[in-house]
Amino acid sequence: MSSVIEPAARPAPASRTAVSTVSLKPARSALGDRALGIVGIIGFLLLWELVPRLGIVSEAYLSPPSQIIVTIWQLIGSGELWKHLAASLQRSLWGLLTAIGLGVTLGLLMGWFKRFEAIVDPILQLFRQTSAFALFPVFILFLGIGELSKVAIIFWASFWPVLLSTISGVRQVDRLLIDSARSMGASQLFVFTKVVLPAASPSIFTGIRLAGTYCITALVAAEMIGAHSGLGFLTLNSQEVFQIPTMYAGILLLALLGLALNYVLALIERRLTRWRRGLTLNG
Repeated sequence: MSSVIEPAARPAPASRTAVSTVSLKPARSALGDRALGIVGIIGFLLLWELVPRLGIVSEAYLSPPSQIIVTIWQLIGSGELWKHLAASLQRSLWGLLTAIGLGVTLGLLMGWFKRFEAIVDPILQLFRQTSAFALFPVFILFLGIGELSKVAIIFWASFWPVLLSTISGVRQVDRLLIDSARSMGASQLFVFTKVVLPAASPSIFTGIRLAGTYCITALVAAEMIGAHSGLGFLTLNSQEVFQIPTMYAGILLLALLGLALNYVLALIERRLTRWRRGLTLNG
C-alpha cells in the first residue's frame, strides 16, 4: 500500500482586523486619558466658580474663573498685558538660555574630563547649596536693581538642574559603546560628538525642562522686587492695591507661561531626538 504524505499545513495569515485592533489600543487609551484629564479640569473650574458664587468663600478673596477671564480680556484690550508679558519673556529667556549654554558646556566638560571635575566640583558643590533667593541681595548689590540682577537670579535657579543632569547623562553612557568606537579607530572628538553627546541627550533635556520650571519660579521672585513691569510685578502690585481679579489673572498667566515654555522645550526635544523613537520601536 502506498502511503501519501500530505503537505504540512500552512499557518493561517494573521487577521488584519486583529492587528489593527491591537494597534488601536494604545491610541484609544491615550484618548481616554486625555478625556479624563479634560473632565478633571472642567470639574475643578466648575467647583472654583461655584465656591465664591455660593458665598462659601468671599469673592473679595477668591475671584471666580469667569471674572478672571473678563479681567484678562480687559488687560489684552488695554495693551497692558503685552507689556508685562514681553518683560517676563525677555527676562526668563535670557536667564534660561544663558543657564542652558553654560550648564551644558560645563556639565559635558565635568562629565568627560575627570581631572577637570576634581578641580571644579568642590567649588560648585559649595555654591549649589546656596539658594538663588538668598543671593538676590548680593545680585542687587553688585548688579543694581535693574534688569541684569533679575536675569542673574533666573540664571542661577535654572543653571543647576541643567549642569547636574548633563554630568549625570555623560557618566551614564554605556562604556561598551565608547570602547567599541575606540576599537574601530575613532578619534576622541568623534567619540565625544557621535557617541557620548547623543547618548547623554535624554538626561540633558530632562535638566533643561526642569530648568524651565525653576525659571518661572525665579521669575516671580525677581519681578516682585524692584520691578515696574512683568507678570510677577502685576500679581504683587494687584494684591497691594486689592485688585484681586487682576492678581488671580497674573497667577493664571504665569502658570500658562510655564506650561507653554515646557511645551516648547518638549517639542524641541522630540525634534532633536527623533532617533530615540526609532530605537524604541525596533526594540
